[in-house]
Amino acid sequence: TAESTMDRVNLQFNNDNTVATVALNRPEKHNGVDWPMLKAVRKVQLQLARHKTLRAVILKGEGPSFCAGLDVKSVMSNPKTGLIMYANLWLPMRNIFQTWSMGWRDLGVPVIAQIHGNCFGAGIQYAMGADIRVCTPDSQLSILEAKWGLVPDMGGAALVRELLPVDVAKELTMTGRVINGLQAKELGLVTHVVDNPEEKVQALVQELLTRSPDSVAASKFMLQRIFGIDEAAHLTQERRWQRRVLGFKNQRISVVKNSKQPTMPFAKRQIR
Repeated sequence: TAESTMDRVNLQFNNDNTVATVALNRPEKHNGVDWPMLKAVRKVQLQLARHKTLRAVILKGEGPSFCAGLDVKSVMSNPKTGLIMYANLWLPMRNIFQTWSMGWRDLGVPVIAQIHGNCFGAGIQYAMGADIRVCTPDSQLSILEAKWGLVPDMGGAALVRELLPVDVAKELTMTGRVINGLQAKELGLVTHVVDNPEEKVQALVQELLTRSPDSVAASKFMLQRIFGIDEAAHLTQERRWQRRVLGFKNQRISVVKNSKQPTMPFAKRQIR
């Protein structure tokens, strides 16, 4: 197989260059997302968009987890990165954080997420950007941003509406509750739960390769447009509400509560 390796992402093609496997490659951090990984994923998305023979993409994570979410300490402790993150919330278009998940929807081929271990925050948003999600029964999944006093803004809010009823989406988002793969399947957050996700993903890919690539692409884009009416407006709402919590008192308290002072009380609610 032909293979190229970037700092945070491994990109590998099968023998006839029809199937790409994109593996997040920060296993010692459970593939926690830092700025280099964010940029590497975007680079891969753009590379695959230009790939002439591509028929399918598999998303996975190296090591013990698929993706444990945003590496908050890494991102927030770097003033430059924090400033970029905040500035992106004011852009009037999809930003690089939202492209982390939404970029997979731009590819005219099926994208399948192969989930194991932890799949938290940015990880579940990354997986929701795929067309199909396959996970193990003991996978741990969570829309975890509430833990840090934030809202999901890496495409997650725009994507979750296609998968969950609004009451379920609200409960999981507001609590940040961790659920296992079986619970995620019951709710509709994942497509398949199997002991061997790699075997299942490979079988799905082989089935999809028997279909017309034009039919597959047209079906993908058609259904996204039917279920994802006014996608840009949903992404705008993500940016708007993240601006209203990021860096304010209760968000800073959330970070402290999850690091040094878990009993620290919250301030008076600011969002009305």
